[in-house]
Amino acid sequence: MDYIDNFKPAKKIEPRDDDWGIYKTLLESTNAIPWKLNWETKQFDYIGPQIEALLGWPQESWLGAMDWINRIHEEERAAIAAFCIRQSEEGIDHEADYRALKADGSFVWIRDVVHVIRNTEGKTTDLVGFMFDISERKRMEEELLSLNEKLQEISRRDGLTGIGNRFLFDQHLKSEWARAQRSQSPLSLILFDIDFFKQYNDSYGHLQGDECLQRLTRAITGIPVRSTDLFARYGGEEFVMLLPDTPNEAAALIAERCRQAILELGIPHRGSVCAPSVTISLGVSTLVPTAEMAPEALLEHADKLLYQAKDSGRNCVCAAACPTGPAGH
Repeated sequence: MDYIDNFKPAKKIEPRDDDWGIYKTLLESTNAIPWKLNWETKQFDYIGPQIEALLGWPQESWLGAMDWINRIHEEERAAIAAFCIRQSEEGIDHEADYRALKADGSFVWIRDVVHVIRNTEGKTTDLVGFMFDISERKRMEEELLSLNEKLQEISRRDGLTGIGNRFLFDQHLKSEWARAQRSQSPLSLILFDIDFFKQYNDSYGHLQGDECLQRLTRAITGIPVRSTDLFARYGGEEFVMLLPDTPNEAAALIAERCRQAILELGIPHRGSVCAPSVTISLGVSTLVPTAEMAPEALLEHADKLLYQAKDSGRNCVCAAACPTGPAGH
């Protein structure tokens, strides 16, 4: 361990007069931009020359706090300035991310790390800190956010048809249920599937079956609906339409338009016993949600009406207000 002892100071070392020059050289050799502000005068005692390389403003143009404030993006200026002033007055070290104005009019993302110096009475006397260029980090964060949004969108879409999937439907049902419960407005659901679709796949093959689903989707998507309405693939050959603020009579009319649109496609279906072409059967349920009810009540009732349509010969619409709630008005 003798080699460690060689580095132990023999006595306390007093700072030399040229220490600031050494520290200054070290500070100015980094990419971070050091600065010091006199809090009483709000004037810069020092700011590193790196500031000119990053922002284009000459080192000598940074005279006081207003020069810093005026070079913050106008959309963030008031909030960032208020935050930093408040933290500084309270003697709290802090960080702030903002867009700093460059001399050429463009902006750079900056992270300002601030240390507050206080006197023995706890009063703020000076601020010292470092500015870091975080533009690349922000760019990567924005790219990651965009990628996450795209992935979320993909996770909500059916891979074959491109419309909403079961996950998206479940989300919409939950939110629209809560909204309808608050406003006491009718919420309608159309549940439908392709008649004898198994026989269609057996007769024409699964590739033709996929094409049939895609053609059906395009036909239904072409029916004018509101932006708040949702059309989604529930699973297999089963589809749903969620219609907020829609009474049962209006929902039944939309369901009939869907049935007609598929019938007009005229897709041959030799395996069907109800028509020579592809058809759909539809169940339409409506209710006004109450606190005692669950969204499953709407689905279960629509499912019963769908089977009623099938029992009635298929290629038809069965619509009714859910008996557990006063809907359809």
